[in-house]
Amino acid sequence: MQYNAQVVALIAAAAVSGITVAFLSLLAPGWVVLFVALGISFSASFLLFYFALEFLVFKEINELYSIVEKMKKKDFKIVKKTLRSSLSPVRKLGDEIHIYATKKQREIEELKKIEVYRREFLADVSHELKTPIFAAQGFLHTIVDSEIEDEVLRNKFLGKAIKALEGLNTMIQDLMTLSKMEAGFITMNIQATDLVKVVRDVFEQLEEQAEDKGVSLTADFQQVESLNVWADEYRIRHVFLNLIENAVKYGNREGHVVVHFQPQADNVQVSIEDDGPGIGAEHLERIFERFYRVEKSRSKEKGGTGLGLAIVKQVLEAHQSKIEVMSKKKKGTTFRFTLRRCEAPLPEGMTIGTQATALKDEA
Repeated sequence: MQYNAQVVALIAAAAVSGITVAFLSLLAPGWVVLFVALGISFSASFLLFYFALEFLVFKEINELYSIVEKMKKKDFKIVKKTLRSSLSPVRKLGDEIHIYATKKQREIEELKKIEVYRREFLADVSHELKTPIFAAQGFLHTIVDSEIEDEVLRNKFLGKAIKALEGLNTMIQDLMTLSKMEAGFITMNIQATDLVKVVRDVFEQLEEQAEDKGVSLTADFQQVESLNVWADEYRIRHVFLNLIENAVKYGNREGHVVVHFQPQADNVQVSIEDDGPGIGAEHLERIFERFYRVEKSRSKEKGGTGLGLAIVKQVLEAHQSKIEVMSKKKKGTTFRFTLRRCEAPLPEGMTIGTQATALKDEA
């Protein structure tokens, strides 16, 4: 419904001018004086009422009706505007309605985004679980249906079936770990942890895999003999293992993987760099999502569940840290995060020993 300020202003001006002329007529002036008084009072009253109503009341009311009509149609795409400071209660009401509608718009957009992620997640889970199940099923059916008598060949097929089932078990374990984290809590055992020792152990664990590709693993060990931070040693070891293994697995042959430690006043900044093919800018915002793969075919050939980086992100958030990734095509990738040094007090909300740490699911 649209209000017309002109009609209201005309009625009000006529009433004011009529009262004015009636009052002057009691003084018995001439008709000319009454006519002039009528014209002046009517014009002045009309202009005053018109501008006051048009810009202070009806304009704001019409905007309110426009917003309400859009809300009725579930159209929350209202153009953002800067809230104005005003004494007008109508304008303040309009601003409040605009804030409410904008908030609903954001909620709807977020729900749509979550719905897209949910569909992608269900599709990825179905596909990822189907692959090892069908592989194991195929090997076992081959053994049973073909009645293979060659023990060597039979054991080979059984070994492949076992490997597929082991991959399935690893994926299920990762899914269970991630689901527990994203349910809101993760059990942490915060203690003094030597990052130098952790990285040395990871290098030893990946030594054979790195040698097969001719990849060199180096770190700033020559600068520090030990570097103690407050962390859950088991989970931080998993973070380093995942990031360094990915750098070796997806990097170039004869490449280099370097772990940098940069001690700061209260924290230690850790950087894991490689000189591999890099990650496209369009993938950087999504690589920490569950099952997201930059190159699906190549990633599956090299193994992995597609959940590693999602778990890394959750573990570091439980340490009140945030992981960052910088990458350029053909120039390598760097993952970076910080951990609190033992010389500094623990972050608020963290305590030494086993604890359940609340997590926020941002996936």
